[in-house]
Amino acid sequence: MAVSSSSWDLPLVAVCQVTSTPDKQQNFKACAELVREAARLGACLAFLPEAFDFIARDPAETLHLSEPLGGKLLGEYIQLARECGLWLSLGGFHERGQDWEQTQKIYNCHVLLNSKGSVMATYRKTHLCDVELPGQGPMRESNSTMPGPGLESPVSTPAGKIGLAICYDIRFPELSLALAQAGAEILTYPSAFGSVTGPAHWEVLLRARAIETQCYVVAAAQCGRHHEKRASYGHSMVVDPWGTVVARCSEGPGLCLARIDLSYLRQLRQHLPVFQHRRPDIYGSLGQPPS
Repeated sequence: MAVSSSSWDLPLVAVCQVTSTPDKQQNFKACAELVREAARLGACLAFLPEAFDFIARDPAETLHLSEPLGGKLLGEYIQLARECGLWLSLGGFHERGQDWEQTQKIYNCHVLLNSKGSVMATYRKTHLCDVELPGQGPMRESNSTMPGPGLESPVSTPAGKIGLAICYDIRFPELSLALAQAGAEILTYPSAFGSVTGPAHWEVLLRARAIETQCYVVAAAQCGRHHEKRASYGHSMVVDPWGTVVARCSEGPGLCLARIDLSYLRQLRQHLPVFQHRRPDIYGSLGQPPS
């Protein structure tokens, strides 16, 4: 199967790779530089990774640094979207929700802004990463974070219909299939994968989600050492609906570019009509723990 066309008239997206620290203003400066570069290169949409706002040293610092969606930091990104005239996928904002006073916990919130700075969608991460892996240290996202209530409908953008997810969500194909069945053409997994799971699972999971949903998959990732307690794998990339990696970031902060060819996507779905062949009558209660 041929890879996506590189025709200049196709929409261009930019995938930004950063190394967030606990310094929110320095993080904004780094992200803004990449977004402005993406705009100069002609991108219509720029994707930032999970925790683009900051990566704290511990849950207490995470809660202390968090803000509501109406706070100063998101306001700066709204202005940035307007200034640059492009859409922004803000892949995981540490959000103090309306229940902050009661719960003293936050949401991991994926915010989609249009080129006028309007909030077009917010998705709060539904699968929280509570794992213990040898060599990577324990991760207890639920110590500071509440799970979101559900999925968001795919949103029409200049690049196509985007379905929002975040990092650990990639391990749950039910979510990606639900978004594809709801009309998504692009799935986005902003992430901060670690040094153990990254080399083993990152690319293969992204390619699997692309192949099974016949969607483009865009994955902006954190990279490098954030502070003395944490580092991320990086390797941001874009995968086409055939499962081919069509763009990939090099080591360190930076960006990569890809064109989104929806005619290619539709042609592939016509040639290989897997959604017409699905048998929901026999799948039973998917998602239940194995017996």
